[in-house]
Amino acid sequence: MHENYINGEWVGAGDVNRNLNPSDTRDVVGEYARGDDAQARQAIDAASDALETWATWTSEARADALDRIGDRILADKERLGELLAREEGKALAESIGEVTRAGRVFKFFAGEAIRFGGEFLPSVRPGVSVEVSREPVGVVGIITPWNFPIAIPAWKIAPALAYGNSVVFKPADLVPGCAWALASIVDEVGGLPKGVFNLVMGPGSKVGNALVTSPKVDAITFTGSSETGRRIAAECAVRGAKFQLEMGGKNPLVVLDDADLELAISTAINGAFFSTGQRCTSSSRLIVEKGIHDRFVERMREATQALTVGNALHPDTQIGPVASQAQLDQDLSYIEAAKRAGCRLEAGGERLSLETPGYYLTPALFSQTRNDMPINREEVFGPVATVIEADDYEHALALANDTVYGLSSGICTQSLARATHFKRHSSAGMVMVNLPTAGVDYHVPFGGRKGSSHGPREQGSYAREFFTNVKTSYTLAQGV
Repeated sequence: MHENYINGEWVGAGDVNRNLNPSDTRDVVGEYARGDDAQARQAIDAASDALETWATWTSEARADALDRIGDRILADKERLGELLAREEGKALAESIGEVTRAGRVFKFFAGEAIRFGGEFLPSVRPGVSVEVSREPVGVVGIITPWNFPIAIPAWKIAPALAYGNSVVFKPADLVPGCAWALASIVDEVGGLPKGVFNLVMGPGSKVGNALVTSPKVDAITFTGSSETGRRIAAECAVRGAKFQLEMGGKNPLVVLDDADLELAISTAINGAFFSTGQRCTSSSRLIVEKGIHDRFVERMREATQALTVGNALHPDTQIGPVASQAQLDQDLSYIEAAKRAGCRLEAGGERLSLETPGYYLTPALFSQTRNDMPINREEVFGPVATVIEADDYEHALALANDTVYGLSSGICTQSLARATHFKRHSSAGMVMVNLPTAGVDYHVPFGGRKGSSHGPREQGSYAREFFTNVKTSYTLAQGV
C-alpha cells in the first residue's frame, strides 16, 4: 500500500485506489491510499504549523533542498519515466522527457530561491526610504491533473517551496503513482521540516473540496477542467484566498499558403497527436489557407495514418493509449458527433485491439469542418484534430481568435510580416511561429487568456507573482 504523506509521516487510509495501466488493463501499477476530507484537514493543520519555520529558513537552505530533489529526479528519470508511461499511457520517450523536465524545474527554482529579491527606493519625502519586499503567501493547496502527472506538480510545488510556502498536494485520482514517487523523493532527500510538504491522494469531492474551503489555506493553484476551475474561483473569492487557474484550450494552428508544407505537417502532427492529444496546448484546430488546403489535407492524412499506436512501454510506439475508459468514451462520442454533423473523417478515429488490452485509439483527422461546430468549440482532450479552410490570412486570424479559450496558438508561414502581425494580434497567452502549439520551456511564463487561465502566470521568475505577497515598508531615518 502506498500511503499518504502527512506531517512527515506515511499515513494509511480507509479506501484504496487500484492504479491500472491503460496500455494493459490487467497490469495493476499499484494500490494507493484514497484519503478523505479529514486527512486533508490534518495535512492543512500540519502545513499551517510548519509555515513559520520554513519561511524563516535561509534562501540557501531552501535552495539546497530543492536542488537535492531535482538531482534525485534526474538520477531516477528512467525508472520514473517507466512508471509514468505505465500509469498515464504516454509514450516512453515522452514520459522520460517529462520526468527530466520535472527535475530541471526543481533545480531552476533552487536558483530562484536565492535569486529573487525586492527593491529599495527613495521616497518623495525627505529622509524617508522605501523597501519593497516579498513574503510567502502561506499555506498553498496544489491540485493537479492526470495528463502531466509529474511535470505539472513539479512546476507548482517547486516555486511554492522556493519562496517559503508550505504545501498540501492533491494529485489527480487517476494517476497517484508519480505523485507518490515524487513525495517519497521529497521525504528521502529534501530534508524539509515536518509538515512543510504533504501529499493527500483521494477524490476531488473530498480532498480537493477541503483544500478549497479551508480558512487555513491561503492560496490554491489548480490545473484541470474549466467547470471545476470556476467552482474553485467562486469558493476562493468568498473567503478572500488567492487562486491561480489553468484550464482548457482549443488551440489553433494557422497554416498559410506560403508555409513550408513538410514543416507544417510535422508541426501539426506533433501538436495535435503527441501525448495522445491529451494536452491543454494541443493543436486541435488546424486552420489552413485555401491555396494550400488540399495538399495539406492529403499530406496530413498520410502522416496521421503512418503514426504507430501501441503500448506506451514499447520503444517504437509514437502514440500511446488514451488514459482511461471514461476519456476514451468521450473521444469516441465527439468523433461520432462530428461524423453526424457532416465532417469528413480523413484518417483514424477507430478503437484498436492489440496484444495487450488497453484504451487504444487511432488519431482522428477531420476535414470539411466549420468553426461553429461542437468539435471546434469544445475541448475533446484526445487524439482528434480538425481542418478548417480559411479564405486568406485575415480570415484565418479571425477564426483562430473565435473561441472562448486563449491558451496557445501557432502559425506556419515564411512571411516575417505575417508572423509578426500574428504574434501581436493572436488572443492567446502563448504564440508559436513554425513550432507546435504544445511544447514550452520551463524557465519562461506559461498561461493563457480568456477561459483558459486566471491569475498570475506559472513557471519561470513570473511564478513569484502568485507564490509571494508584496510588502511595502517605509522608514524615517533618525539618530546618528
